[in-house]
Amino acid sequence: MATATTLPYRRVYVWELPVRVFHWVNAISIVLLAVTGFLIGWPQTIWMSDEPYQQYWFGWVRFIHFAAGYIFFFNLLFRVYWSFVGNEYARWSSYIPHRKEQFLNAWETLKVDILQTKEKGKISVGHNYLAALTYLGLFFVMLFQVVTGFGLYAGMSDAWLPWLFAWIVPLMGGDAWVRQWHHIAMWAFVVFTVIHVYLSFYHDVVEGRGTISAIVGGWKFERDDEFDK
Repeated sequence: MATATTLPYRRVYVWELPVRVFHWVNAISIVLLAVTGFLIGWPQTIWMSDEPYQQYWFGWVRFIHFAAGYIFFFNLLFRVYWSFVGNEYARWSSYIPHRKEQFLNAWETLKVDILQTKEKGKISVGHNYLAALTYLGLFFVMLFQVVTGFGLYAGMSDAWLPWLFAWIVPLMGGDAWVRQWHHIAMWAFVVFTVIHVYLSFYHDVVEGRGTISAIVGGWKFERDDEFDK
């Protein structure tokens, strides 16, 4: 009679509560910003039988876009702060490559996940370094959206925060150019989201380490014989 073998799995607390809150607030904000931003760039006619003064749906679209922009900005600032005080998986050093093994890990992950020239690689407890490099690039896209978004908003607001970014409009050649690049950068989030969701499920199914549930509860399951910080 065959006996069952228990693999040496253990629970590892990876994503702290502030990181998980940031993730979901960021995700919701990006969805709201993308949808409302698309409508602002390509407004639709709704309830055509009503006079314009009887409709305010587009006013709500703009309000949601601006409110989500503020939330997105302050949530991003909080994540920058947490990158200095959080655990080892949340710190900036996990996202900015500065060691040889980080670059080697990124190349190995590229061969496994994207090129599929290698069947399996080392298991990372936190983000693998290819993902970390992607998030670092996305961070700069986020900054670009913040600067251009508030720069555009400065022309219609008396608030002090948007006016901190008013310099971007003349620098980029006017509202039309800023709006165009702001819209183009939005698609980076759309492409990233598709790839991010796919790879999250891919790693969860193939590796079975709780990649999806970890962003809700914070815990991942790792094997001692494959543990790799």
